[in-house]
Amino acid sequence: MLLIKVILIMLIVSEVMPQTRRGNKANSRNSLQGRELPQPGIEGQSISAPGISSVNVSLLEQNLVPTKSSILASWTEQKIPDDMRLYLLKNTQVTCNDGTTAGYYIRETKGSKRWIIFLEGGWCCYSKETCDVRYKNTKRLMSSSNWPKSRRGIGILSSRQDENPQWWNLNAVFVPYCSSDVWSGNISRSRNDYAFMGSVIIQEVIRELVPKGIKQAKSVILAGSSAGGTGVLINLDRVASLVEEMTADTVQVRGLVDSGWFLESKHGKSDCMDGASCALTDAIKKGLKLWNGALPERCRQQYKKEDEWQCFYGPKSYTSMKTPIFVVQWLYDVEQLRIENIQTDFQFMTANQWNNIQGVGRELKKSLREVPAVFAPACFSHTLITTSNWLNFQVKGVTLSRALHCWMKSLQDRKGPKTVLRGCPFHLIDNCQWPHCNPTCPALHDPITGQEVTLLQLFLRLSIENQRRGQEPKGDMTQLLAMMRNGGKLGQ
Repeated sequence: MLLIKVILIMLIVSEVMPQTRRGNKANSRNSLQGRELPQPGIEGQSISAPGISSVNVSLLEQNLVPTKSSILASWTEQKIPDDMRLYLLKNTQVTCNDGTTAGYYIRETKGSKRWIIFLEGGWCCYSKETCDVRYKNTKRLMSSSNWPKSRRGIGILSSRQDENPQWWNLNAVFVPYCSSDVWSGNISRSRNDYAFMGSVIIQEVIRELVPKGIKQAKSVILAGSSAGGTGVLINLDRVASLVEEMTADTVQVRGLVDSGWFLESKHGKSDCMDGASCALTDAIKKGLKLWNGALPERCRQQYKKEDEWQCFYGPKSYTSMKTPIFVVQWLYDVEQLRIENIQTDFQFMTANQWNNIQGVGRELKKSLREVPAVFAPACFSHTLITTSNWLNFQVKGVTLSRALHCWMKSLQDRKGPKTVLRGCPFHLIDNCQWPHCNPTCPALHDPITGQEVTLLQLFLRLSIENQRRGQEPKGDMTQLLAMMRNGGKLGQ
């Protein structure tokens, strides 16, 4: 084992570092896109990685320290005009947490009968204390008072054909998250210090889209990222029923869940006041009572009243759903790791924590086996579909845009939900065993220098540190060597 480590270290100096430098030049554009500062109302893709202590900015509402590249990316985006216009709901009784009227952004495309309605994410609050902290620190997630009048769609919401080749000309609707209830609440402010009306907001937005043309829709996709993705799971069947009541019989209602397929935590914290670090199950249990949560009826019937909180977890809710969904899920989602209370800073990680990370990946992979439509890269990250570089990522050589196209085509052809058209797959799960082994994974960066590093370099730091403790991370060393020969990443 010692000889192998010596060889690895020598090869890193001679092979991996030059390849990393070459990769930095080749991927400079992509790295820049992946480090964008989040815009108001956008839940950005996580810029953190193993070795970086911060995690998804919008979800935990931490402030970024601007870097040269992130400032440049932000400046570049400001040069492109926003193309979605804000509308506050006509029904002023449907509100955000603080009583201000909820609303939505829309970009209408004349002649198009396809619609996508996107639910923003951003964690939740589940008590007066956690909601007070949230309101003080991130008011935009609880109030519409400072929302901009317009915004530009990114990723799957973009109107640029080069950024969004399959969906650029849809009618696009972005619903800002201001209810703090994982889109499940059904209670007004009159009975509480805060209103929690997430499920009501979704229903009201759809009703207001009728005069804008959704009544003639052929397809409607309810999409969401993170807490918004979980909101899709909770609301999709109700939305399908409402849309089908208002539209032609030929309408197809579908769901797109991005990074909202959470597993029940095995190692989460049980007692905490910080809404961002509490175990998800504890937060949901407390929140359901505060929010007067409206859960899917078919899922509720599967559980006793005290166990209805399980409907917030993808594997539990999916079994009772009638409407087809497509699940986009990083196998090493940094928010799932945070919920599991797993340290993702390689400088301080133990071998046991590394092994737990691999365990989370295996459990996520197992939970997705029976879902017909899946895109699951073996990467550290969080959220995907509303990032400008979403086309860069592949599973088994297929992009998410291609997989979504194949999925929609299979449904339009009215074939079975598991039918795969020749050369057009949409059940795509990475089968390599190492975290971040997918060659298209987002770049990892050293927390001290900010330079791009490979997983192999980070793993060796972990291995050397744990050797001092008499511990060893688990894994096949032959695969690690293969990663090194491939510039620090393992081919699929």
